[in-house]
Amino acid sequence: MLCPYCNRDNDKVIDSRAAESGGTIRRRRECVECGKRFTTYERVEKTARLVVVKKDGSRVPFDLESVLRGIQAACGKRPIPEAQKERIASEVDDEVHRDFEREVPSSEIGRRVARKLRDIDQVAYVRFASVYHDFRTIEEFQSEISDLTSRPKTLPNEQPLFDPPDASARRGE
Repeated sequence: MLCPYCNRDNDKVIDSRAAESGGTIRRRRECVECGKRFTTYERVEKTARLVVVKKDGSRVPFDLESVLRGIQAACGKRPIPEAQKERIASEVDDEVHRDFEREVPSSEIGRRVARKLRDIDQVAYVRFASVYHDFRTIEEFQSEISDLTSRPKTLPNEQPLFDPPDASARRGE
């Protein structure tokens, strides 16, 4: 590894650890020649280029930054940490690279992002869904909001923390 300060190839690794949910290795290095320290990151290169098939039939290379920009636009001025937005984009990236070999429809990427936003922030979800579903009337918005508000507030596999008040009576306590 070339030192960014003295441009020599004589360094030692001081510390290594996983970063970005294990998808990257962060290495802290020290140049033996000049004594300065620097950090490098190692990532697995995705060799297969995934192509996104847009609504109009055009094809563009998959771009994680484009997915992140869409998430950030939907989350504008919402109390969602940047790390959480990046995690959503990274999860979608991992999913589409795992599930599709060469081409992925843009609608599939949008569906996956929308599903993740719906679980995090309803306003960000509606913002994203308005673009993803291409709402053209207020009735379409109202229908989506009605569907969103009619959903249960708990997750499908979530167990209650406490028994309902009448459960202890049924057990004979």
